[in-house]
Amino acid sequence: MDEKKRSLAPHPTRLAAPASGGSTKKTGWINGLIGVSIFAGSLPATRVAVADFDPTFLTSARATVAAILGLFFLLLLRQPWPKAANLLPLGITAFGVVLGFPFLTALALQYVTSAHSIVFVGLLPLCTAAFAVLRGGERPRLAFWLFAIAGAVFVAGYAALGRGEVSLKGDLLMLAAVVVCGLGYAEGARLTRTLGGWQVISWSLAIALPVMLPIALFTMPASFDHVGAPAWYGLAYVSIFSMLIGFIFWYRGLAQGGIAAVGQLQLLQPFIGLALAALLLHEKVSWMMLLATLAAAFCVLGAKKYAVR
Repeated sequence: MDEKKRSLAPHPTRLAAPASGGSTKKTGWINGLIGVSIFAGSLPATRVAVADFDPTFLTSARATVAAILGLFFLLLLRQPWPKAANLLPLGITAFGVVLGFPFLTALALQYVTSAHSIVFVGLLPLCTAAFAVLRGGERPRLAFWLFAIAGAVFVAGYAALGRGEVSLKGDLLMLAAVVVCGLGYAEGARLTRTLGGWQVISWSLAIALPVMLPIALFTMPASFDHVGAPAWYGLAYVSIFSMLIGFIFWYRGLAQGGIAAVGQLQLLQPFIGLALAALLLHEKVSWMMLLATLAAAFCVLGAKKYAVR
């Protein structure tokens, strides 16, 4: 009888589960917001760094530093090696977020200001969602494509109507950077469920290290006398925070709170980035920039809503 009563009694784990799940999702939103805030400083920091560093050296050096740190943590915490099936997705992630986005933005920021480039980042959530749709085989509604086209029109219109800082080469480089970064985000988010959040970026950096380290050594300037302190600070930021720490929070947030939900936080990145560009670099943020960013964010939000039937 006592055994029967105990079997009918409410299980304490089941009672506690909803609170635990809600707490995990809340933590995921916090981690995601921290990651997005860190990413928002990437373009202003890159803008400062390319003033004294060659873009190729900057890209390879930041990846090399981050890879060494990532490998240190992987070995310290005795993480298992990724399976063979994960190597290609890790390579795609590395191509998008370790090589493609940093290199293309470093090139673009030689022609446009960081404030100008941040508007293009407003399309990053949409691009991530598009690759998630393509890779996941989902069938979005018609409204998704309408919002996607509208967002592209707003951004392209801003780039065409901007005054004084329009650079076709810079704008095309930024668009390419957003595309490859969206691909890297989508692949990394898929891997998070099997490898874990911080492990994804650490292994991606490790895979890229045999390529990035020789490039860094080959493109390293003969002398660093011309490099000022701001450029060193920029290199340190994009190496430690943008390439590693930001992704630790970002992928962990995606895993805890859900990729679709926490991914919405990317909509805040352009606004945070514009504020940083204005405060730290004293760059002019026009009303056209703000309106274009707001319009792009609205279109991304609508596209996210209708991404899945």
